[in-house]
Amino acid sequence: MAFYREMLLIRRFEEKAGQLYGLGLIGGFCHLYIGQEAVAVGLQSALEVGKDSVITGYRDHGHMLAYGIAPKLIMAELTGREAGISRGKGGSMHMFSVEHKFYGGHGIVGAQVSLGTGLAFKHKYANDGGVAMAYFGDGASNQGQVYESFNMAELWKLPIIFVIENNQYAMGTSVNRSSAEDQLYKRGESFRIPGLQVDGMDVLAVRGAANTAVEWVRAGKGPILLELKTYRYRGHSMSDPAKYRSRDEVQAVRDKSDPIEHAKRDLEALGVTEADLKDLDKEIRKIVSEAADFAESSPEPGLAELYTDVLVDTY
Repeated sequence: MAFYREMLLIRRFEEKAGQLYGLGLIGGFCHLYIGQEAVAVGLQSALEVGKDSVITGYRDHGHMLAYGIAPKLIMAELTGREAGISRGKGGSMHMFSVEHKFYGGHGIVGAQVSLGTGLAFKHKYANDGGVAMAYFGDGASNQGQVYESFNMAELWKLPIIFVIENNQYAMGTSVNRSSAEDQLYKRGESFRIPGLQVDGMDVLAVRGAANTAVEWVRAGKGPILLELKTYRYRGHSMSDPAKYRSRDEVQAVRDKSDPIEHAKRDLEALGVTEADLKDLDKEIRKIVSEAADFAESSPEPGLAELYTDVLVDTY
């Protein structure tokens, strides 16, 4: 039930973010997580907030929500407000929470993999028992820096879980057209990194894989690679009309594989009623609506904020 609630929160949050973007209240780029909710929820449910580090690319709102960060703070960040998690200076793509050990939100494709490997090195160096989880997409999986990171991570047996969120299309090119080896969980084999392919539309399957991965890494066996087969319903970003795939294809995935509907069927089989789920949806919609109202009514950062968090001459 908790997984269902978290996935529903991400879905409703992202739907509202899309609306606010359309109204011009969110500027710049905005990449929605609709369809992929089971990945972040299932994987991060196996981590310990404040102990284990998480880093991802620019499709990051869902990962922050799954790590327990308040919707109000995330929505305020999306709208560039002082009350945002990064005081309105990160926006959609560059949100951060050191307290939660959530290290962004990164706009450079694949760069978060190298940074995540550095986070894992820190966990090992400090001997703090933490693990790093670095997410990247099927498009980023062809980046050279990814393989340099794989090599270092295995060589030094770093505590890191590499997660490929394979949503089939990278920015707009299908994985079959862009990857000579499209079974991406095999990408670590030449570095002796084991890989698992997981149904990323089934939150319980994702949680099971997360348990296996966390157990492997915490035992000091080095990195592991997970390929989550998932799907995004919207375009790459809000400015992408997604003409590279048919509406029928997207609808077929919604009808057959939607992660929230999948969990809903599981819950109904356990005796949860339709009325219970409707009440939960109302509660979630209220939370998201309040987050949007909070974001819209919060002040923008003052001009003095331009000069904070800027590193000059001191290292």
